[in-house]
Amino acid sequence: MDEYTPKERLARALRGESVDRMPAISVTQTGTVEQMEACGSFWPEANEDAGKMAALAEAGHTVIGFEAVRVPFDITAEAEFFGCDIKAGTKEQQPSVVGHVVRSSDDIDKLKDYDISQGRVGVVCEAIRILTEKYGDELPIMGSMLGPFSLAQHMNGDDWFMAIMTDEEFGHALMELTTEFNIAYAKKMVDNGADTMVIIDPTASAMLIGDEFYQKFVVPAHKKIVDAMHELNVATVLHICGDTTPSLGLMESSGVDAISVDQNVDVETACKMVNNAVIIGNLDPVSALWKKKPEEIQKISKDVLDAGAGLLAPGCGIVSKTPNANLQAMVEAAKNHKY
Repeated sequence: MDEYTPKERLARALRGESVDRMPAISVTQTGTVEQMEACGSFWPEANEDAGKMAALAEAGHTVIGFEAVRVPFDITAEAEFFGCDIKAGTKEQQPSVVGHVVRSSDDIDKLKDYDISQGRVGVVCEAIRILTEKYGDELPIMGSMLGPFSLAQHMNGDDWFMAIMTDEEFGHALMELTTEFNIAYAKKMVDNGADTMVIIDPTASAMLIGDEFYQKFVVPAHKKIVDAMHELNVATVLHICGDTTPSLGLMESSGVDAISVDQNVDVETACKMVNNAVIIGNLDPVSALWKKKPEEIQKISKDVLDAGAGLLAPGCGIVSKTPNANLQAMVEAAKNHKY
């Protein structure tokens, strides 16, 4: 069988085509303290400066061995873009959203005129450009963004879950804003060189809101993003936290190329729940990747591979204190796996 560049290999794997072996990637955040120390680029500065962000993303490849580079490392840039209050992160902890900006439809109208090149989303796009200039011919350049439902929740706060059930007009209006923003942001990342797009939508879970509201609010939004990316020949990956097993069919209905499942999902069962989407996962980022030893990671990785995972990866964002050796063990397991 032919050998491929990492860029070709991942693109083919995400389309379900034959490849020489499994790509070694992480579709969720890759930054760790040991990588920061190796490359000299640390959080929180690496979340805010394009050069430092690119340097830390590069360490995922040069230090760990991931066959892709991926930015950003947190999921607050989108909410910050719209004016939400953010609690600053540290070297070991990511920033978080602590204040919200939307209470009424009037608030939504005030946010419709925006410049996608501004703020930290602009920094992410610049980091992608830097990585593309260095690695774009060989490595996949993965852009990632907070999905539209979770962005709406960041903007509206915990009232959001009740709002979609009691005021559908308001819910759809906010989802329209966030979805249009996601599409514009994704296109900007693609313009700067991204060839794979990851949608991280942690609170868009049918386990939280039920199948009816997932179908009504989430599927159409995800489908619009996926369609926009497919028009640009960009593969899409969807990650939603928690046990998404019962809703994998609904998730796939948006047309995503792959679904990243977290550690609460049984991979063998997940593979049976979808028709075409590649199942990615799902090493536990805490109890396995952070806490275990490399030889244990090899065994856990084999179990996930034997269960049928299309791509081996963490089940959620990598914990910042995860040892390099553990991530390297996962990478080795992926590289040694032939479909």
